[in-house]
Amino acid sequence: MALRRAVTRLSSRRILAACLPDSGVWRWHSTTGMCLEYRESGDPEKVVVVRETTLPAPSGDQVVIKMLAAPVNPADINTIQGVYAVRPPLPSVPGNEGVGEVVAVGEGCAGALQPGDWVIPRVNALGTWRTHLIAPHTDLIKVSSDADLVTAATIAVNPGTAYRMLKDFVPVSSGDTVIQNGANSAVGQAVIQIAAASGINTVNVVRSRPNIDELKDYLTRLGATVVVTEEELRKSQQVKVLPPPHLALNCVSGRSGTEILRQLAQGGVMVTYGGMSRQPVIGPVGSLIFHDVTLRGFWMTRWNNEHTNDPQRQQMLDDLFELAQSGKLKPPDHTLVPFTDYITALQNAMPKAGMLGKKQILLF
Repeated sequence: MALRRAVTRLSSRRILAACLPDSGVWRWHSTTGMCLEYRESGDPEKVVVVRETTLPAPSGDQVVIKMLAAPVNPADINTIQGVYAVRPPLPSVPGNEGVGEVVAVGEGCAGALQPGDWVIPRVNALGTWRTHLIAPHTDLIKVSSDADLVTAATIAVNPGTAYRMLKDFVPVSSGDTVIQNGANSAVGQAVIQIAAASGINTVNVVRSRPNIDELKDYLTRLGATVVVTEEELRKSQQVKVLPPPHLALNCVSGRSGTEILRQLAQGGVMVTYGGMSRQPVIGPVGSLIFHDVTLRGFWMTRWNNEHTNDPQRQQMLDDLFELAQSGKLKPPDHTLVPFTDYITALQNAMPKAGMLGKKQILLF
């Protein structure tokens, strides 16, 4: 609750909505808000600017959302840079996920959403880096307003990616082993926790750094079975005593991807969902021929597009929120940043020496 009260309010006019008791229709008196926008692709620190916006009254199936929090994800950065697979028409408001509160609804929304409801995007590239947005209620998914703010803002993309990769490629259950690199990433942290909740062992590979012991301790507290650096992986006795993994999750590629691929059991699968090293995936010939391993890819955006209204998607969100509410899934290590300080958030979201720091969460 304290965090919710601390959310920065940036609208230059107070939000005004009134309910007509005889009709139940909420009327919106237009207000000005603010958004982040880029008109050309490039360095996020240089091309992203603040712009004032005016929101009209919602009509038909539209709702007005007051954004509460939105993360800065690597895909957001890549989209602004113009190097991501999704390239929205310009000018564009960044932001693929976040959580907002419904403040007004159109006359066609009866029974779907009402003021006070919390929602997250159903569609990709909704543009969540803004104080307010207006969208059809069908583009939104209602979530519990009792949820932790940061959890609700970040649950769809990274925990969703972790959930799907653990569910959709190789059957894994209690006692099995999964290996991953980039284990300190937001997806990696979610993999550790979702796996631990089901009794699945995780071998977690991270890059060496000055505070490596602190990082190992943090990931272990999340539920990691083993945490090793890339240099330690081949010689680790902790890894050797575990059942060989049938599933490897790769977000780094390059040499790191090759090394976790070598660890796979006969018939194992490596799923690549990122390339932080900007190097290609290189498969050892022996692993491909003698161990019959398979290389696959996963992109959450594609999965969402193919399952927009699929019950599987709602089941996934229900499972993730249940884990969060039971204390088994914590949000990624993060920093809360007021919307007005977006340049700092963008700077801190950029990889340093190929490594990401804490997740940056914009507060509105």
